[in-house]
Amino acid sequence: MNHSLEKIRSQVQHNCHIADARHGGDYTMCTYLLKMREFFRWEEGLGFQAPIPAENLGDWLMEREELWEKLGEDEFAAIEIGGRSYDPFDSMGINRALEGSGLVYSAGLASGARANFYLGKLLQHERGEGLCLYISGQEYARCRLTAPPAMASDQGVFLRKEALRRYLWEKYESWGWNRPDNALGRAYACYGFSDDAEAALEQMTEVEMASAREHELGEYEASRLLGDGWSEMLLDLALSPAELMARAVKDHLADSLHTLPMLLESGTPAPIHFYIGNLAGMRRHLFPQLLQAYELWQEQDDLSALAQVAGDYLAHWQNLAQDMMAVHRRLGVGSAETLRRLVLDRCGVDL
Repeated sequence: MNHSLEKIRSQVQHNCHIADARHGGDYTMCTYLLKMREFFRWEEGLGFQAPIPAENLGDWLMEREELWEKLGEDEFAAIEIGGRSYDPFDSMGINRALEGSGLVYSAGLASGARANFYLGKLLQHERGEGLCLYISGQEYARCRLTAPPAMASDQGVFLRKEALRRYLWEKYESWGWNRPDNALGRAYACYGFSDDAEAALEQMTEVEMASAREHELGEYEASRLLGDGWSEMLLDLALSPAELMARAVKDHLADSLHTLPMLLESGTPAPIHFYIGNLAGMRRHLFPQLLQAYELWQEQDDLSALAQVAGDYLAHWQNLAQDMMAVHRRLGVGSAETLRRLVLDRCGVDL
């Protein structure tokens, strides 16, 4: 790693440490330990199936927690490039400064208003219709506890191939504990994970990059449809059930705009299985009609029911999102409970 890259990497990783220090308590102990175990693999350059020395992991974990204790109250630091300082959330400005370096940088707020930063190797950069799309490979700096494979904001769409590969492997390991006969298992069976897991993972990563790309393009389009009021609402709803619902509603709007039409047009089973299997939490709870259509496809080998549900619900998600913003404009920070009831009522579900 050259001196210039190391200087930038260390600055970004410092802010990643602060973000992790602030949000380490947001997770259950089990989830926290699994995330830290995965991060140890990344930091030490270990393969997904390589054994982890228990003693080394324990010492490393203690060192990181001591570091977080020191940084927990610190503010995020500016990023200095070429003698100029940039706000750490100025992804657009920082990426302009990094042009020609082969690097890409991203900063934003993930679920729960958790700050997230990363620095990676730039694989591809696309521009068009006011949109900048960055695809990265190897990651040089990243947060331990929150590493979304894809993010969209007004500063661009960022797809993280390495983060996606790790995410897919974690899902496979979790499914492998009990190996249930479900949508995830059907997706992994399509790639032959039981025969050659590493080769299957590479193939699946390439396929799912396309799905992730469509979702983030959908997120970008949904953001343009909804305007700035959506982000303002999310900040007021942070860490409430209504925030989870709002994020799920926008995710479904994004997928109705881009992801589902792409998947259903291709008709390839593996990514459709994975899409359904990867629906979890609030996204799964608010859209039972999609799950019912998936089961019908399994019974009749006919995608028409899935295609109809995906098309029919586009207007539903857009109207619901706009109505949520109208409630928020009226009630402000006190709108969380009203929004929770609104979403449950309009989706026809209980919680």
